[in-house]
Amino acid sequence: QVHLVESGGGLVQAGKSLRLSCVASGSIRLINIMGWYRQAPGQQRELVATMDLSGTINYADTVKGRFTLSRDNAENTVSVYLQMNSLKPEDLAVYYCVAKMPNNYAYWGQGTQVTVSS
Repeated sequence: QVHLVESGGGLVQAGKSLRLSCVASGSIRLINIMGWYRQAPGQQRELVATMDLSGTINYADTVKGRFTLSRDNAENTVSVYLQMNSLKPEDLAVYYCVAKMPNNYAYWGQGTQVTVSS
């Protein structure tokens, strides 16, 4: 079992920055991939950025060059951070932290709202 707690969403103007945080606890040593997805109103959930155990990061084309994913390992927790710069109105969405296991089972956070005003 993995528990994910997200923070850092909010309302910002276009062009500004936000940093999302996600702390994973529980069976963290079984986690294969961690990262972020997002779901805009009326849209399907989509990948934003994920990192595997080797540190390889996969970014969505729409966020490359603007968003940066990083990871911090502690003894009992793993944290991932999403630094979002040059935010655009189309980045408005609920952002979900994800932790994927080797069998592809995914744990999801509760989601954090990001609103970008033009």
